[in-house]
Amino acid sequence: MNIRAIIAMGILPWVWVQGNSQHATAQPVVPDNLKPPGPASLVLKSPAKGIQIYRCLESSTNSNGDSTGFAWTLRTPQADLFDDKGKHIGLHFTGPTWKANDDSTVVGQVQAKTDAPNATAIPWLLLSAKTHAGIGIFSKVTSIQRLETVGGKAPSTGCDASKVNTEIQVPYRATYYFYGEGNQP
Repeated sequence: MNIRAIIAMGILPWVWVQGNSQHATAQPVVPDNLKPPGPASLVLKSPAKGIQIYRCLESSTNSNGDSTGFAWTLRTPQADLFDDKGKHIGLHFTGPTWKANDDSTVVGQVQAKTDAPNATAIPWLLLSAKTHAGIGIFSKVTSIQRLETVGGKAPSTGCDASKVNTEIQVPYRATYYFYGEGNQP
């Protein structure tokens, strides 16, 4: 029996892919709108831990130009990326950008989002690669998923005229799945 048949039968839930000394698992089960366009192969699965930084900004004005509301608005994420053994392998920051320790980077653009199962967690996302730099693990990434989120959501209160331009940091965790075309890592 080949490995694909074993996986299809659910006997072996994880497939390990070797690529640039990083390991990735089989593609996660997600809603259709979060599936990467195919054909796509999982290049890297990376747990992340960090913060979402929000700034209090005026969110709307009336026809007279007077403020009618304020909201916490995402300014930037800051997170550390890890491999499946807990080794630090890179960073996630403004762009949104992911930078590996090998100096390769990928900048993503949101294509789809779905509310996380936990109401206090930031949404799950599908992003397409907008730009790349370097020749390492992120150089051929075509799609990125942000899944399994915990925390990170902006508070629904506390942003008003007295707090404009104030920043808050909200801790979060997520797992990022990086995909490339075909079978290339």
